[in-house]
Amino acid sequence: MPRPPKYRRVEFEPRITYFKPAGIPKCKLQELTLNVEELEAIRLKDKEGLEQEECAERMHVSRPTFQRILMSAREKIADAIVEGKAIRIEGGNYRLATETVQCAACQYEFEIPLGCGYRQRFVKCPKCDKVIENINFCKP
Repeated sequence: MPRPPKYRRVEFEPRITYFKPAGIPKCKLQELTLNVEELEAIRLKDKEGLEQEECAERMHVSRPTFQRILMSAREKIADAIVEGKAIRIEGGNYRLATETVQCAACQYEFEIPLGCGYRQRFVKCPKCDKVIENINFCKP
């Protein structure tokens, strides 16, 4: 019996999940799927410029596993650009990273997601319903 897949930690969930070449109708395009953890690997390594070891630690995977995820993502993106295919970002084995927040009014601690692609200025405490201001959901 195979081992169940390990979930990868993702700090950013994209709001935009579809890319296609300009000027070609969607119905005439081949489409490929880029998993959310593959996008996270591209974001950490290529956009943030981190070393592979640090990227692997942030995603809670080994360095060789991170390398495989990154290579898979780069192959898919290269194929889409060269062959003129659309890219859909969805699915995969991941869990969105969370941050623990404590309510100043009632001292209740609860978790909020880190990376949802935009900044949120406040969140309500689920226990006392007080507003906690200046929460940054996009922390690395």
